[in-house]
Formats: sequence, C-alpha cells, structure tokens
Amino acid sequence: MKWQGRRQSGNVTDLRGSGGRMGGGMAAGGLGCGGIALLLIISLFTGVNPLDMMGGGGGGAVIPYEQNSTQRMEMSEEAGQDDELKAFSSTVFADLEDVWGQIFADNNLQYNYPQLILYQGVVNTACGQGSSNVGPFYCGGDHGVYIDPNFYNQLHTQYGAPGDFAYAYVIAHEVGHHVQNELGILEQVQGFKGRVSEKRYNEYSVRLELQADYFAGVFANHIKGKGYLEAGDIEEAQGAASAVGDDVLQERMTGRVMPDNFTHGTAEQRQRWFMKGYESGSLKGGDTFNIPYEEL
Repeated sequence: MKWQGRRQSGNVTDLRGSGGRMGGGMAAGGLGCGGIALLLIISLFTGVNPLDMMGGGGGGAVIPYEQNSTQRMEMSEEAGQDDELKAFSSTVFADLEDVWGQIFADNNLQYNYPQLILYQGVVNTACGQGSSNVGPFYCGGDHGVYIDPNFYNQLHTQYGAPGDFAYAYVIAHEVGHHVQNELGILEQVQGFKGRVSEKRYNEYSVRLELQADYFAGVFANHIKGKGYLEAGDIEEAQGAASAVGDDVLQERMTGRVMPDNFTHGTAEQRQRWFMKGYESGSLKGGDTFNIPYEEL
C-alpha cells in the first residue's frame, strides 16, 4: 500500500504510556434506532422490510503474500517502529475518513467521524475496560476504534498474515462497525442480546461481522481508485481475513470446529464478503441480514 507522505488523521489518540485512560470525552452513540434506522436500512440495501429480515434469520486460508514494495512497512523490533505504526495507522484512518465521508454524502447522510485510540495492554472505554487480549475492537459508546499496535506483529508472526494491507484491513473492519453504528444497525443487533437464544444471537453476530468485512472491501475498492493499492495488497487482506476466521481460530486453539459457537464467520466467508465489498464498492450489496444463514 502506498501510504508514506500522505495525510494523517487528526482523530488519533495515542494512550501508550498514559495508563490507558482517555482525557476528555467523545460523542456517544450512533444514530438513533426505531423508524429512522429502519428507513436507512430500507433505502441503503435491498428494499426488503427490515422487520421481515429480522424475523427470517439474521440480525479471514490462503498462503500469506510477501509484498515486495519499497514502501512496505517492515514489522520489526527496530527503533522507530512505534512511530511508523502510528504514522501508518493514522494514514489509513485518514483514508477511511475520506472514503466513508464521501459515501455517506453521496447517500445524503451525515457521517460522524470515529476516533482511533492506540493503547497498550488495557484501556478504559465508554463500553468498559478493554484488553489487548481480545484484539482490536470498536466501542459504539464513544465512537472509538481501539487497537494495541502489538496486534500487527501478532498478525505477522502468530497468524501468518504479513503485509501492510493486512493491518489496513483490520482497521477498516473495525471502522466498518462504526459505519454500522452510524446506520443504527449495530444498536439493533445488540438489542437482540438476552431476547434470543445464544445460538441465535451468535448468528446475528456472524452477520454483523461479515458485513463489517464487506465494508472493509468497499474501502479497498475506493482507495484502489485513488491509486493507493499495490500488487499483493488484496491477497494480504484476504490472508488476514482467513487468519481470523472462527473455524481457523477454533481449530488452532481447541483442535476442533464448533459452528454453533461461531461469532465472526468462517475463513471462507470472511474472505468472500470482503471480496464482495471490494468488487462492489457500494453500500448496496452488503445486506448480510436478509440471507438464509446457511447461505452466507
């Protein structure tokens, strides 16, 4: 990915060394639920009644590609790595601001920009205390995308998913949850918790995560149009999507696969929905909720 020398986002806070506490507050929540959110889903996706959608069942292995670009961000323990990680993350986040700001404007919607919070170990959020043990995450309560940059090294060394665009995919996926928050989708799905069985809620969660993968693909489509992608970048994103598939992680951790416990989707599903977004480049086509679960 061509990222050096370009605009960096001003919506980035580096909490490393500060004990993981945010100074000051951020705007809470996304758009409201109810009629407004339902109308947005109707207009932005397929036109199917969302109530029918909800009642009908619903709420990334490839060989890692070694990038040969001179602009590749080397993930090593050399001095200055933290600065390079922050610069890269801030540049990707700026690209995400540009892409989603424009997509929302094109759909006559207002986009409230998220914030990227870099931390180490644990961090306090509007959603409670977060930990690097769970990997990157999004908190809708403060519009925050939280990432411990050490996860980038883990992707490379532990999960076999190297390359700068593998890391860009991770950030784009989490911003995809912010997009869902802005559209009211995240709130609606979270509203099912405790109201449906655990298996059923897990299915909603899978749909939510695959849609965030789709949105990551939409982002990739748009920056390709700006000439930022390089040969192998999409393969790197697919490698990352595969590496964090539920089936791959379960097999690695327990030696067996338990589909009823899936919450993010299989490696194949995550790759496929990322590619759907990459090929489409549009909000339309990202409805993971109005599809029979077994056909996702």
